[in-house]
Amino acid sequence: MQSFSKYISGIFTALRSLLKGMGVTWKEFWTKKVTMEYPENRETLVISDRWRSELIMPHDENNEHACTACGICMMNCPNGTIKVISASIATEEGKKKKILDKHIWDYGSCTYCNLCVITCPSDAIIFNNDFEGAVFDRNKLVHQLNKPGSKLRDKKVKNE
Repeated sequence: MQSFSKYISGIFTALRSLLKGMGVTWKEFWTKKVTMEYPENRETLVISDRWRSELIMPHDENNEHACTACGICMMNCPNGTIKVISASIATEEGKKKKILDKHIWDYGSCTYCNLCVITCPSDAIIFNNDFEGAVFDRNKLVHQLNKPGSKLRDKKVKNE
């Protein structure tokens, strides 16, 4: 007898749950929709600043960047989408110095976790919010972030 009452109680619990879910569905059916009419509203479209889409390396007007080729972004990338290729040069003092040769990012396998940006000690890379990244060829998803002929920005001396 106890199992029968448990069975009936389970049926009423299920019905109550179903009616509650249908009530939420019915309420949402009548609320005003907020669908964006993309691409018709491309000029007026507002994208959140928190949206992460494309990794970029900002360069100034002298084609200089802040990347020191330390490789921390590459080490912290959970699935290896970043490759930092460095070169070694000799300075005027005769010492060897590591410089950035290529900073490669694979747009197609990035998880947009932001670990590379957060851990970069020189703030050399950032995510922008340009969301139109669809391509037909997968090879076009691999980007070189440093521009050809770019070099490391000189550290500015702070005036005290």
